[in-house]
Amino acid sequence: MISVFTKPFAGFLFDMDGTIINSAASTDRVWGRWAVRHGLDPHELLAKMHGSRSVDTIRRLNLPGVDPEREAAAIEAEEADDIEDVVAIPGAQTFLNSLPARRWALVTSSSKKLVLRRLEAAQLPVPEFLVTAEEVVHGKPDPEAYLLGAEKLGVNARDCLIFEDTMPGLNAGEAAGGNILLISAVHNPPLASEHEAVDDFRQLRAVPSNDGAVLRIEKITGSSIAGG
Repeated sequence: MISVFTKPFAGFLFDMDGTIINSAASTDRVWGRWAVRHGLDPHELLAKMHGSRSVDTIRRLNLPGVDPEREAAAIEAEEADDIEDVVAIPGAQTFLNSLPARRWALVTSSSKKLVLRRLEAAQLPVPEFLVTAEEVVHGKPDPEAYLLGAEKLGVNARDCLIFEDTMPGLNAGEAAGGNILLISAVHNPPLASEHEAVDDFRQLRAVPSNDGAVLRIEKITGSSIAGG
């Protein structure tokens, strides 16, 4: 596998929760309460629901008398009200602001309402290009969302670097043909994978080509790491 730090990219596709935003505490609270109300073990549910659309998670449970779409909408509305400790992954704000606006997109399993609330809470920029749960028929690990993100950028997914933190997202990115870089900030231990990983965005810097047509990502370490 060729290192993502030696390749040029035409576009960048970012997952949101766990990748540029740490919303783990909010997610665990809301989904934990929901699990208890439905007689489920919260720890078991939380261990396997990250990275998927809410409606897909609930559908997989196949609970009698439960409407997945209605329950998913209620959960995401509750999450949108629970943003007190939603924060940016270290360095994410600086890194995103360094990218040309038309060269990156957010590709997330969350609803647009929840996306906008969490971006505001984390003080991160709202991208020009956005793919949310409502826009796709098949959520991650299906590649549809990442293919749509690349299409919105006007590039091929093979020419994109995809930033992810979960196995469903990683599988979606692979299936789309993209290059994967894992962000490990909220995962202990880190996701086991052959793909390259960094702790957070303080270790990364985007470097444009002479004509600005493509960008390379450099990994920085030690005293050269910037905050943000």
